[in-house]
Amino acid sequence: MIAIIKYNGGNVNSVQNALERLGANSIITDDFELIKNAEKVIFPGVGEASSTMKRLREKGLDQLIPSLTQPVLGICLGMQLMCKNNEEGNTEGLGIFDCNVKKFPPLDLVPHMGWNTVSDLKPPLFSEISEESDLYFVHSFYCELSEHTTSVCDYILPFSASLQKDNFFATQFHPEKSGKFGNQILKNFLKI
Repeated sequence: MIAIIKYNGGNVNSVQNALERLGANSIITDDFELIKNAEKVIFPGVGEASSTMKRLREKGLDQLIPSLTQPVLGICLGMQLMCKNNEEGNTEGLGIFDCNVKKFPPLDLVPHMGWNTVSDLKPPLFSEISEESDLYFVHSFYCELSEHTTSVCDYILPFSASLQKDNFFATQFHPEKSGKFGNQILKNFLKI
């Protein structure tokens, strides 16, 4: 069973629908035991960083998520909150990834919204995905490049399109909305 973390952040239903299309069983939950005992965990998110971290703290999920030992996938805001801090609301994150989240400079349209290519792809999330594949993004803040970067997107400046450290994986793009390449990335996560 895959646990999709429930914390009043957006996008949980579209993630669950994508998993169902792939034949994977999932549950949307904030129950500690269900999350701790799940085969895999997905931490999706759409929303504002400081209010979301406040909700995570109120539920104790800020302590639970970094302690998980099974494969965990953060998506969009989920990825950003897994970093050490975020300029949005000057928010301290979960600190799983040693990198910062910054606001895009206003040198082009912000938010970065729509399809964009990713490169410098590293397995296992990007197995069977070709360089320069298009994936779907919606965000105004970006994760810096770091030792944990597993793919890069260039919009205004190069940034981490995905990260990995140990059992923690994260994508800035929305695999559940990224067509065949996004489906393959979710399949790759399910195989880990």
